[in-house]
Amino acid sequence: MDGSQPRTMPWGARAALLGVVVAAGACALPLALGPVPWGALGLLAGLYALCEWPARCPLLLGRVSVPPVSGSFFPVLLAAAFLLPPAAAALVAVPGALLAPVYEPPRAVRRIWRAAQLALAVCAAAGAHELLGGRAALGSAARTPAPDFPYALLPAGAAALVFCLVLTALDGLILWTAERLPARTAWRGLLLRSLAPYCVHGLAGLMMAVLWRSRYGPPSALLVLLPMYVSCWVFTQYHREHAAHQATIRALVQAVDIKDTYTRGHSERVGLASVLIARELGMEEGRLEVLRFAGILHDVGKLGVPTRLLRKEGPLTPQERAVIELHPEYGHEMVRGIGFLGEARAAILHHHERLDGSGYPYGLAGPQIPEFARVVAVADAFDAMTSTRSYRRARPVEAAVEELQRCAGRQFDPQMVRALVRAVERHGWHPAVTADEPEGAVRTGRGNVSAVCPPVDSNGQVLAGVPRNAAGRGGFG
Repeated sequence: MDGSQPRTMPWGARAALLGVVVAAGACALPLALGPVPWGALGLLAGLYALCEWPARCPLLLGRVSVPPVSGSFFPVLLAAAFLLPPAAAALVAVPGALLAPVYEPPRAVRRIWRAAQLALAVCAAAGAHELLGGRAALGSAARTPAPDFPYALLPAGAAALVFCLVLTALDGLILWTAERLPARTAWRGLLLRSLAPYCVHGLAGLMMAVLWRSRYGPPSALLVLLPMYVSCWVFTQYHREHAAHQATIRALVQAVDIKDTYTRGHSERVGLASVLIARELGMEEGRLEVLRFAGILHDVGKLGVPTRLLRKEGPLTPQERAVIELHPEYGHEMVRGIGFLGEARAAILHHHERLDGSGYPYGLAGPQIPEFARVVAVADAFDAMTSTRSYRRARPVEAAVEELQRCAGRQFDPQMVRALVRAVERHGWHPAVTADEPEGAVRTGRGNVSAVCPPVDSNGQVLAGVPRNAAGRGGFG
């Protein structure tokens, strides 16, 4: 849901919210028709609420490790689905969902949605578990002390799967209705990403339920929370480290943008285009973020170039161009000690190498150029050509694509160009103004754009038949 404009929530999202709330309320109706295990319901609801509460407690905030994402304590909810009738299990999620932290407005609406969503998911999971005889398979301290293993795993696994299906279906529904994403995009990958974590949650919930029904009673079930809290602490530390990485990248990019106002916003879009290319190539997910960092930081070496050269109005002299062409090496030196950048460091150093060996700083050719550098080179030139800057207007996306295809095999890796073309056809591309001046302002003295292949620079200028050291500002990003 769009937290910045709660009053303009789409009607589809309002209908989805109302429908889910009504369905969640209907889940609890059977409680009026029969006996209710209020003791177990209250204990489990209180336990789940206690797990979510520290993130909002003024006295504990900042003193305890708070899970950065929801779902860390789903084993408590799944234990409730294994131990209680569906109607009672649905209520377990409500207090904790209403207490859980919400970081974006409209907070009340988001809490209500979350509570109703979890109530539905727990109720459905409990129904599936009961249908397969799961509660009987758990045994009890009074009659059957030992649970019926391995059969007890079957209803528990089915319940965890139903829990996952309901949550992912509703997550996709709100993305489709509130965020107005296309239906295929809204649900794409949600189930596959969630299935393994929810299976682990289901196993932990089963452990809690078995201990709860054992002769040692509910206190023994709390033992399962200890490794959960340890895992939450580890994940929180990772989250904080990741946030520190993002802050480092953001600070470097802001410094570059302040120094070279002609390319403001360019770095982020190069990072985005690089990831689009990588996805089309089927690159491993673990490498995508590092590649995004490479795209964002490809021009960080500009911090070592005199500002007067970056903002010079007229053509550059050969000596000035030689200084500017040092920026990949400057950038590589700046990030050499940042361990989490990994392969990104090579991309920063080599993103101006050309496939035919005529690039800089080392004149590498073909497969000698690192893969990340070949990706970033295409993304860099594409965004430069399709972005309007104060000294020239953007090229149409189709024209930029044609230029990249014309240069493929000489300046750019043809495989990367084809991947970009497929990504643009699939996702589209939205050019932007990347300078502070009005879009219509045009500067002179920057060199003319040519339709001949070499070289396309990251200012969007294609220099035809001009030696690299004699042109205006072509050839640097």
